[in-house]
Amino acid sequence: MLLHQGIGLDRFNELPHRRAVYALFECCSCVGWSARLADGRSYATHAALLSRADEELDALPESEIDQVLQGHPRIGARARSLPSSREQCAVWVDDAAVMRTLGEAAAAYEERFGFRYVWCSDGRDGRSLLADLTARMGNDLDRERRVRTSELVKITRTRLERMLGPEGGFPAY
Repeated sequence: MLLHQGIGLDRFNELPHRRAVYALFECCSCVGWSARLADGRSYATHAALLSRADEELDALPESEIDQVLQGHPRIGARARSLPSSREQCAVWVDDAAVMRTLGEAAAAYEERFGFRYVWCSDGRDGRSLLADLTARMGNDLDRERRVRTSELVKITRTRLERMLGPEGGFPAY
């Protein structure tokens, strides 16, 4: 769950540096990425922030990608936790057998590639996730790193959009 939801671009641009880093960290779990984005303020539009966020995430070294992955639960690690919130890039699974199969497949993926499996589901179910995970097991390491980073970009963008709220912001109450 994000603490900074719907804060609007103007409020984000005006946050003290430390608070801006914290708000961004909630979206990506990487201090370096968060600090670089906070340093780049002020952003004129949502699109400008989102574009810069995508570029920064896409350019992260593996050491910082490892930090980002720590912000994502292991698929199948606990019941109904893909991940724990019902965000756009989450999968909600009630079937214990599917969860067990996903957990086993995710462990095999992590053993093969050396990093945690992530997937922006866009509302698809656990069976779709399993199909994606199975297909990605056929990738070589370089290809899978690109796919993994692409998925992280999608997930982070969703979280940033939730942090900002609608273009133009919410009315002040």
